[in-house]
Amino acid sequence: MLSVENISLKFDKQILTNISFAVKENEIVGIAGQSGAGKTSLLKIIGGLADATDGKVFLEGKRVVGPALRLIPGHPEIQLVNQDFALDNYQTVQENIKGKILHLPKAIQDEFAEELLDLLELQHTKSRQAITLSGGEQQRLAIARALALEPKVLLLDEPFVHLDTQLRFKLINYLVALKNARKMSVIIVSHNSEELLSLSDKIVYITDGKIKRVASAHDFYYQYKTVGEGRAFGIVNRLKLDDKTIYFRPDEYTIPTNNQEGITVHFKNAVFMGSYYLNEFLVENNKKIILLNKEPLQYVTRFNIEKKGKNR
Repeated sequence: MLSVENISLKFDKQILTNISFAVKENEIVGIAGQSGAGKTSLLKIIGGLADATDGKVFLEGKRVVGPALRLIPGHPEIQLVNQDFALDNYQTVQENIKGKILHLPKAIQDEFAEELLDLLELQHTKSRQAITLSGGEQQRLAIARALALEPKVLLLDEPFVHLDTQLRFKLINYLVALKNARKMSVIIVSHNSEELLSLSDKIVYITDGKIKRVASAHDFYYQYKTVGEGRAFGIVNRLKLDDKTIYFRPDEYTIPTNNQEGITVHFKNAVFMGSYYLNEFLVENNKKIILLNKEPLQYVTRFNIEKKGKNR
């Protein structure tokens, strides 16, 4: 459906180099990478809001052009939500949403606007001017406006940064349901690895302006190619065993029933994280490792590593 082909971007230095990937209909693609990797610039190029130095973007076989070739930048079937928000500051929240759906019959406009106000928990602000909203409320309104247009492709740049946990999960569930119902494609940039892992059908991992890997969320978590890649998506323990260095996730372990078997550890503390405990242990040479569990593991003196994916 959407094809990104050999996109490169250069200013004073090279930002992006030969970025290529495809996004299918009804697919959520996450883009991960360190700060300054050019992820936001890439979204703007995909949305037709910025020009690439080289390369092309196609939506359903037709080229998406940037400002150099289009009088009004942007593509009608691609919507970007970023930190600029692009709201009509002196219109009310409700007017901001309805302004995007004026082509619909009045009754449907009202119903759809109310649905979005409820979803983004903006009912209490519906009569306020957008300029009076907090940063988090403005972000939610920007998302509502983008969803109102029912685009074929939705681009989200750090969309959950101002949202509390409950609203974040509510919106994630809505996006998953929406892309299935409307066959919409979504590309999301986030520094939060948990968001990308929970949302993405596949992840594009960019370092130094180049794609290093495209794989499923499961593979990035359990089958990372390098330690740096692994740590971009969560905690990686490092342990030296029989002169061999082993890397493993905090959930890749078992507790032996025989207390004489396994790797010796000394419990240090447990931190409650809500639905689980982050248990910190010391192994030989006071090396720290983390094991996740639904309860504190202060009784554990030994454990075994049980890998869930082949890596390193």
